Amino acid sequence: MSNPTNQTEVTEFIILGFPSLPELQVLLFIIFLVIYILTIIANLTIITLVKIDTHLHTPMYFFLSNLSFLEMGYVSTTVPKMLEGFISVNNVISLLGCIIQAYIFAVLGASESFFLALMAYDRYMAICNPLHYTTVMNHTTCVQLVVGAWFGGFIAASLPCVLVARLRFCGPNFIDHFLCEAGPLIKLACSDTFLSELILSVSATTTTLASLLFTMGTYVCIISTILRIPSGTGRKKAFSTCASHLIVVTIFYTTVFVMYVRPSGDDPFKNKVVAVFYGIVTPFLNPFIYSLRNKDVKEAFKKVLRKNRAFPKNTGAVSVIH
Repeated sequence: MSNPTNQTEVTEFIILGFPSLPELQVLLFIIFLVIYILTIIANLTIITLVKIDTHLHTPMYFFLSNLSFLEMGYVSTTVPKMLEGFISVNNVISLLGCIIQAYIFAVLGASESFFLALMAYDRYMAICNPLHYTTVMNHTTCVQLVVGAWFGGFIAASLPCVLVARLRFCGPNFIDHFLCEAGPLIKLACSDTFLSELILSVSATTTTLASLLFTMGTYVCIISTILRIPSGTGRKKAFSTCASHLIVVTIFYTTVFVMYVRPSGDDPFKNKVVAVFYGIVTPFLNPFIYSLRNKDVKEAFKKVLRKNRAFPKNTGAVSVIH
């Protein structure tokens, strides 16, 4: 390690983005701008439907609306700065701004894993313990669980990001990514990073594995219960209530696994592609997965359209939709 007295500390970073695709910068700007706008609109739509439709005032949709809020935070943390990088010569961010972005992104990632676990628990109670569902999953309990999920995300991300913020950065100041994350920042530090890397690894692994194992355990119980239902129609109905969530869980943990558990994470371009998928594409897909595969959400959306005269009230078209 070089003598720190001869080093000038970095106060800002340049986010490189996708410099290997110079001819596609304008096209990528348009694509990600459209994805960002649609993600915000789709998640806002779900939040609004859950708010105004009394049929959606259930624990499952309460958790879903919180997840939609989280997804909007995900894309709003990363995409605006990415879009700036597509149209600017140097996409500069201050050291403090970089630390804040990395922290918010980490909080949202950890909170999402907890929310997916909560939604799995909700489905477990609804399918495996239906007689106790309304008693256990009351409004007070649901609020406490949501607060716990957000608080858990803050706790899981706090110590790693505090340790990263205490590191010294002496240059270079180029982040070969489209956002600030703890991992790429640690690689640029000129002070000892052993503790930061250790805590980051332990925190990410513990949070991910704990929530994943809990979610998998609940689904083992859920599937076991569904298979014991004598009626084929009953089995299909029970499984349909958790199919959307199971798809979202699969997408989320697959991308997280590819990002953090694959043998080699030293390819910057592959890291960016994977980060785009779990940080931008997944929040874009989730509301469509829930709305397209969820009868209650689709019905709520149709009610809003009919109420605003988008559909005639008494025509054959309405009966066809139903």
